[in-house]
Amino acid sequence: MTGTPIRVLLVDDQALLRAGFATILSAQSDLEVVGEAETGAQAVAQATALNPDVVCMDVQMPDMDGLEATRRIVAAPALHAAVVILTTFNREDYLLEALRAGAVGYVLKNSRPERLVEAVRCAARGDGLLAPEVTRAVIERAVTPQDRPRTSPPGLTGREAQVLSLVARGLTNDEIAGELYLGRATVKTHVSNVLAKLGVRDRVQAVVVAHEQGWT
Repeated sequence: MTGTPIRVLLVDDQALLRAGFATILSAQSDLEVVGEAETGAQAVAQATALNPDVVCMDVQMPDMDGLEATRRIVAAPALHAAVVILTTFNREDYLLEALRAGAVGYVLKNSRPERLVEAVRCAARGDGLLAPEVTRAVIERAVTPQDRPRTSPPGLTGREAQVLSLVARGLTNDEIAGELYLGRATVKTHVSNVLAKLGVRDRVQAVVVAHEQGWT
């Protein structure tokens, strides 16, 4: 998104929190808060009207919760917004359901401000931010039995399998490039190939499939 600010929609039922998030994001020259909503229904309506690049979504809200709002935004053919979940709850059911709903980022509200900024930028790039200390452990406990034998993903090259493993660890494309001594464009191509071969829409869904199948 060279030269164009990342357009962000903030969704939270607490006005003070929205104001705080807006202050953090608006301080960045490459980020622009284009709208706010306080319920899930408003989030869907605002996303449709504004077509933002990223939606920062609370979970528990009146009218419609953030998980249902995420499903509707991700499923809308005319929308291309990436959804980052903002929550105070480190709960397996919320986070796993958010993954399945199509969210690409997860930030706890007590995280450092830099984490929110990083999550928005990653989401806009299509990388997503899967916090290793939260998301990986949640997915493993929720969808992968402890005694399931690890297998290799069928149809992937050795390099693609490596990339999938690093994606599942929560690494961004830049971090994978550094880990494997590859160019970022090459990593992006590998990630795209992995998604196509697994038949999933994004890297978060690839992580869910990988854990469900015992590949990571």
